[in-house]
Amino acid sequence: MKLLILLFSFLISSFSYTQVSLSADGPGNTYELITSKLAPGYNPIEAPGQKKGDCDNHSSFPDTHISEVFSQELQKHVFKFVIHVKEDNDRCKKFDRQRNEIKSYKSSPDNLKGVLGETVEYKWKFKLDKNFQPSKKFTHLHQLKAVGGLDKDMPLVTLTARKASLDRLELRYSSGLDQNTLTTVALDKFRGHWVDVTETVTYEEKGKAKFSIVIKNLKTGAKILEYTSNTLRMWKTNADFIRPKWGIYRSLKHSHDLRDEELLFADFVITEI
Repeated sequence: MKLLILLFSFLISSFSYTQVSLSADGPGNTYELITSKLAPGYNPIEAPGQKKGDCDNHSSFPDTHISEVFSQELQKHVFKFVIHVKEDNDRCKKFDRQRNEIKSYKSSPDNLKGVLGETVEYKWKFKLDKNFQPSKKFTHLHQLKAVGGLDKDMPLVTLTARKASLDRLELRYSSGLDQNTLTTVALDKFRGHWVDVTETVTYEEKGKAKFSIVIKNLKTGAKILEYTSNTLRMWKTNADFIRPKWGIYRSLKHSHDLRDEELLFADFVITEI
């Protein structure tokens, strides 16, 4: 009996090790909270104005670009990601775009890195403002991106909002350097609504790989976007691993179409199945 109890305890502890959750717990120490979950002791945040005296002009914005606010709708604290059209750029490296994202990366624990042969489930919630304005070029909200290899610059999977005759959210895919749109949904189905996302990936070469994503309206439970495939290649050539990114990463080439935005996120969960 003692042996069975020990074995059960080991299995439970092993499962908990393969799952990482990140939820807001109230204002203050937001960057520290994110770091403690995604890359303890390192920096999994790519946000403007992180370093004093950097090239961004944030004298008018004393608060950090990621904070925690209370959601009356969810009745709990959530993460607020902020981006400013004129003041922000991409980490003082690129000035035709701007980025405010969190990620797992090379300094993250191994259970936050998708490697060949693994199945990983990503869950999160997000809400676009009812007047959210995307770029014609790209406005990425989520990416699965390779670290290492020949094709690391092009995300494997992307959720991006795009301005068009009918603004839309696109599910984009690339196993190399070319990118294709798998499906699209009218952006008005997202604006002003909390949505719940479940994305499951078996990281493998074509024939063994699997990919699925379901996005639901959190209030009604109605499916807004659903896509499943067993025929895609869910890997990048010579990649070390695949990692998730969340936030807002947008082009400034049509900055007249944009405005300062606030994007809400909640309840990130990464589970190795």
